[in-house]
Amino acid sequence: MSELGKATRLNRILAFRKRRVLTVAVDHMINYPLGFPGGLRHMGPTLEKIVEGEADALTMNKGIAMRYMPPYAGAIPLIIQSMALRPGEPDFADTATVEEVLGLGADAIAVAMFVYCKEEIRYIRHLSEVVRQASLYGLPVIPHIYPLAGGDERHTVLHDPEHIFYAARVGMEMGADIIKVPYTGDVASFRDIVGAFSAPVVAAGGPRCATLDDAENMACAIGKTGAAGATVGRNVWEFEDIPQAIRTLKRAINEG
Repeated sequence: MSELGKATRLNRILAFRKRRVLTVAVDHMINYPLGFPGGLRHMGPTLEKIVEGEADALTMNKGIAMRYMPPYAGAIPLIIQSMALRPGEPDFADTATVEEVLGLGADAIAVAMFVYCKEEIRYIRHLSEVVRQASLYGLPVIPHIYPLAGGDERHTVLHDPEHIFYAARVGMEMGADIIKVPYTGDVASFRDIVGAFSAPVVAAGGPRCATLDDAENMACAIGKTGAAGATVGRNVWEFEDIPQAIRTLKRAINEG
């Protein structure tokens, strides 16, 4: 029975694989403590605009879902982020259980994690445990896997193909249902990565683009790779017209 549940949820998230999908993430406030993003300051109006723009799915933390999603319950696939973490810190917060995510009516649980860091094995162990628990209930698991270049004074997300391939391979090895990794910035190299895995791969939207045209070009390039889609945050809700940004990026990723 759990396999039918998983297939139902995955089909909702992936639009039955009839097109590439654009998921909008609003889980940045605690995972990116770099000030208060304007687009996430007032979640009610922001979520209203995201739904108006017809995003294919939403990724958020459980508290925001509990308080702001009831008006849109069932109208848009919901993915609950279950991790709060910081580069270079030895611990992480496991913020939502499989049971909580199911209780919220969500379609998947997200697990943010780093590789190429001292804590890598702890992250892998945690991801494998979430997959183990979620498989009992047919709940898809979507790891957000970021390879890091570390140092005493800085931590940078890597985008070169070999590191991105390894990040995606970790997700595949642990049994993830959809794998989110940073975009390499190059169509050919990301296409090779996407083609190496039977699980759907989606690209992370990355840092804020200077203009919507730049974000559109990035979405178009991702579409050319054959990826299942992209998960975008700042390149949606940091633009003034959120519905327009979503419609523009959805068109670009599908016409790319």
